[in-house]
Amino acid sequence: MLNIVLFGPPGAGKGTQAPLLVEKYGLTHLSTGDLLRAEIKAGTAIGLEAKSLIDKGFLVPDEVVINMIRGQIAKHADGKGFIFDGFPRTTEQAEELDKMLKEFNTSISMMIEIDVSEDIIVKRIQGRALKENRVDDADISVIQNRIATYHQKTVITKEYYAKQQKYFAVLGDGTPEEAFKSIATIVDQYQQ
Repeated sequence: MLNIVLFGPPGAGKGTQAPLLVEKYGLTHLSTGDLLRAEIKAGTAIGLEAKSLIDKGFLVPDEVVINMIRGQIAKHADGKGFIFDGFPRTTEQAEELDKMLKEFNTSISMMIEIDVSEDIIVKRIQGRALKENRVDDADISVIQNRIATYHQKTVITKEYYAKQQKYFAVLGDGTPEEAFKSIATIVDQYQQ
């Protein structure tokens, strides 16, 4: 299986790149944001709890996210692999993901970070708020809190994969096509 952790701050372009990777490599896209938004839309207990945290720019508790991911891995265990988008966000989540994948006789192949400058991140998120009518993306203080949370709690996760020699970075400030070309080059080299 080809299992890719797509990594980067909010607005880096993970949600843009994931469908391109799905199309090219036949992977299953697991976006914690999409899974949580589906729970919120359905009005589930998980969704209500998640909404109150997301609206303030905070992360959803690990056990909630891990259980959602576990269910999706089990559901698609016969596939070609996964793109993990928005997960893992902490070293603890990365360790838990490794344990989960081991249960399915697979592991993470690589983490690819989309590195984007902060001013572009803010513009992208504000543009996404208008385009997708995402209220949580419209408030600049929420955006800044998400970026700060990423730098304080999430960015260290890449060290976990770097120690395993599974970490790669691409520049994401340019066009989506330029970023995808860089990502595909890394994936293609891995598969050879």
